[in-house]
Amino acid sequence: MADVNHEQVNLMLRLYDIRREPRLREAREWYVNHFRPASAEELMKTCPPGSQENTFMRMVLSYWEMVASIVNRGLIDEDFFFENTGEQWVVWEQVKPVTAAWRTMFKNPHTFANLEKHVQRLEAWRERRAPGSTEAMRQMFAQMSQAMPKTKTAGN
Repeated sequence: MADVNHEQVNLMLRLYDIRREPRLREAREWYVNHFRPASAEELMKTCPPGSQENTFMRMVLSYWEMVASIVNRGLIDEDFFFENTGEQWVVWEQVKPVTAAWRTMFKNPHTFANLEKHVQRLEAWRERRAPGSTEAMRQMFAQMSQAMPKTKTAGN
């Protein structure tokens, strides 16, 4: 197991503290419970520009893209980080269906690339420790998604 220094622990605690900020907490709750676009068209209906939903989506995605960039660069020990959080996996699973469309629309193949690479490593790490767990989580997540409303506006 790699040594984790005080600076990494403090950064981890700071990232956790940011997640507790009331507006980001509200955005994360909305995202996890209501963000399920299967296409760019659905995305525009769910999160039209200027809407609170669009703001929430951008808050969550930019937070996790930033955190993934920090971890990808080795500023926090990856094992230490993976042991303590898994929300980024859910965030990626929910945005993955529209990522290719965004990359095309923005002519940027790197859109959410940090998050994508980070989650790929998280899944590999998880599978080494608990084989089959990622697929089990996908199945559970799919069942939960089917039971929840497809789209819902923020604040309702």
